[in-house]
Amino acid sequence: MNPLDIEALEYHRRAPRGKLEVVPTKPCFTQHDLALAYTPGVAAPCRAIQKNPEEAYLYTGRGNLVAVITNGSAVLGLGNIGALASKPVMEGKVVLFKRFADLDAIDLELDTQDPEAFIQAVQLMEPSFGGINLEDIKAPECFEIEERLRKSMSIPVFHDDQHGTAIISGAALQNALELVGKKIEDVRIVFSGAGAAAIATARFYHVLGAKPENIMMVDIYGVLRPDREPAPNAVQAEFARTTDCRTLADALVGADVFVGLSAGGIVSPEMIAPMAPRPILFALANPDAEISYPDAKAARPDAIVATGRSDFPNQVNNVLGFPFLFRGALDTWSTGINEAMKIAASRSLAALAREDVPDAVAKAYGLDALRFGPDYLIPKPLDPRVLLWVAPAVAQAAMESGVARQPIDLAKYSELLEARLGKSREMMRIVFNKAKSDPKRIILTEGEHEKMIRAAYQLSEEHIAKPVLLGNAQTIAAKAAAMLLDLRGIQILDPALSERHDDYVARLLALRQRKGVTHREAKELIRRPDYFASIMVDLGEADGMVSGIGSHYSDGLKPPLQIIGSASGGQHVAGVYLVATRHKVLFFADTTVNIDPDAETLVEIALLTARLAQSFDIKPRIAMLSFSNFGSVRHPRADKMRRAAEILAERAPELNVDGEVQANTALVADILNGTYPFNRLGGEANVLIFPSLEAGNIGYKLVQQLAQADVIGPILVGMRKPVHILQRDDEVKDIINLTALAVLEAQNSH
Repeated sequence: MNPLDIEALEYHRRAPRGKLEVVPTKPCFTQHDLALAYTPGVAAPCRAIQKNPEEAYLYTGRGNLVAVITNGSAVLGLGNIGALASKPVMEGKVVLFKRFADLDAIDLELDTQDPEAFIQAVQLMEPSFGGINLEDIKAPECFEIEERLRKSMSIPVFHDDQHGTAIISGAALQNALELVGKKIEDVRIVFSGAGAAAIATARFYHVLGAKPENIMMVDIYGVLRPDREPAPNAVQAEFARTTDCRTLADALVGADVFVGLSAGGIVSPEMIAPMAPRPILFALANPDAEISYPDAKAARPDAIVATGRSDFPNQVNNVLGFPFLFRGALDTWSTGINEAMKIAASRSLAALAREDVPDAVAKAYGLDALRFGPDYLIPKPLDPRVLLWVAPAVAQAAMESGVARQPIDLAKYSELLEARLGKSREMMRIVFNKAKSDPKRIILTEGEHEKMIRAAYQLSEEHIAKPVLLGNAQTIAAKAAAMLLDLRGIQILDPALSERHDDYVARLLALRQRKGVTHREAKELIRRPDYFASIMVDLGEADGMVSGIGSHYSDGLKPPLQIIGSASGGQHVAGVYLVATRHKVLFFADTTVNIDPDAETLVEIALLTARLAQSFDIKPRIAMLSFSNFGSVRHPRADKMRRAAEILAERAPELNVDGEVQANTALVADILNGTYPFNRLGGEANVLIFPSLEAGNIGYKLVQQLAQADVIGPILVGMRKPVHILQRDDEVKDIINLTALAVLEAQNSH
């Protein structure tokens, strides 16, 4: 047994066994909860659904529930292994639905290979599910099963083995043809394989524009021809051609496109040598391709090659399709998944591949960058943008083609999908929308850094900000060109060549000459992007700055603190992290600046953090954290937090604030209200003020790691003008997030 098999067995065997569990979505802890969840309360939604069956989408999870159904007759790479043995595969498919589209799914393995029995069983389960994903059913029975179920059921029925490959490879084909300068109606296409995936893919290519007479199909007996023995079956007959070609090698001579959906190692380098110039090779058999990627590129360096494997470029992976098709279909309460929806999915995937790729996606695959071209035809499965592109395209097609029973607002739908990617994405969408209403001029100080260049491009493209890159213009332009980014419209300033050099030196001297800075030192400092940017912001020549990606946090904070300073009336600034778990959004402060704040400083930190929470449209409930609950332990450190809560309550009586309080008390309503009903928080706390930098920094990092929480920050609050300092390992998304926050602050300051 190979090492991967051993590891896989242990992965599935360890407790809890398998890959799934059921998690309630509503509380069921009290007698009242039980009365709502079951009897007698459950009778009310039952009666409502009996009166109007479509209200099942409102009162049950049906609208977010897919059945993954198989009989195990054609499991990829394993063959006809039967229903029970296929269960690990189906459980895996369920995991993918949840991971990529936040869809709940249940695997059902039907112990029958009789199409009639299978069809009847699925039909009887229609009330339970919002959609049916058929999986691993052998041809030709799969065609009849899907067709009859589609016609007889009023929910989406989709056989992924057929249409998933068609949709994803169709997207890759559209982009590959663009790169080689060929039109789909002109190319000759050869299929190796004549099963469910091949038939469905050939049909889909025809819908995309390929001419049927230009499609040739080959199975283990040779080219499909009307006069062949054995004769093609009834489904294959659609692609039988009168031709002199007998073998796959014959068919490939002069062909423009090869699509392999058959078996590994059946295509030799010699067979692809006589293909047309700049051929497109989709060798999709798994785990071993019809011809390996290295062999294909060695034999035909001019070829564009895709496989089904993740260790080579252009992986055609069905996970790019089915989760998002069902997401769009179920969210519109669609009666089916039709050709218009499949085309919309394929074209949106093709379009997304032409967009700039976030560096976090490239990093997930161990790459420095991903750019549209021969080695990047379709998006990567781990790209979170796929949900935001494909599901709305599918939903729109469902509405336009008449299968949607519940029309949706596509603009609001995109925001709902964003929320499914995590609470942090939902929160930042609020900020992005506000920023786009009035973009401001924000300086990205390390303008020669590739992350800053990519961030500037995305900020400009999405109209979130008017970014300014500091650095050598030629260096920035060369790096942008290498990344295929068009920086037209983005201002680039070189501090070493600035016409404002003398003015900025004078301003720096005016601010710092009595704090040890000489004229010579000022001339040297102003050439540094962080000092140059700070002076620009100080003078109002830019609205804010984002800095520090190449330095320690304290070093990055020093120039803006010296020049811009804290807000009028404030003595301190603070670092805040927005920490988003699956169901909660919390603000942790201070996490980066004040090491051991006194009570007055804590009050100022709390006020600044409360204003930040309000900018996210969140009503702050502020807990002054300690190891003591409302005087349970008397100690100077606990007294400090209690005093801070008292001062803040007097200074800002409109805020909900209390303390000193332990973290679990502040966050658990049953403890907070049950044991301490006199508290003034008004609900579970969402702003947590820590007694020291040590506690705050440890706290947010523990939650980030142990709860797999998303974090945004550090968000610098309390500066006179918008300034944010990055961490060394921050990604492009972090730069974009903090720039958007700087825009929002600038808007609010006017």
